[in-house]
Amino acid sequence: MTLCIIYQHPRILLGYKKRGFWVGCWAGFGGKVEEGETIEESAKRELKEESGLSATDLQKVGELNFEFKNSGERLKVHVFKVTDFSGEEKETDEMKPQWFFIDEIPFKGMWPDSVYWMPLFFAGRKFQAQFIFADYETLLDREVRIVD
Repeated sequence: MTLCIIYQHPRILLGYKKRGFWVGCWAGFGGKVEEGETIEESAKRELKEESGLSATDLQKVGELNFEFKNSGERLKVHVFKVTDFSGEEKETDEMKPQWFFIDEIPFKGMWPDSVYWMPLFFAGRKFQAQFIFADYETLLDREVRIVD
């Protein structure tokens, strides 16, 4: 899976999920890698489909590994920082984009893991993280580390 975060200091663009995975939460833009496409191609495609924006730069900054104990499901998410893009953000069937200042990020309306890795994202650090959830809402354990 992929996750694009549009970041233009001191603001970040998030999308309110209207359907699908993480419905009702604020998140970056992304989704599943389709057969025949690279991770980077998927990240750009998902960003365009969900926000109307085209990434003109794409930096991989992290990997998030999720394990959900109740279902046994595991997900690996490649996190990308986008600082330059073309187009105008627009609401889609899946997401409603909104800009937030860094000190106003709605962490309480996001997945509980975000508060642990986003500070590294803003600091320009690369990271890998493992999150263990009981279900899609209850975080049981975490490990976040900086990588070169």
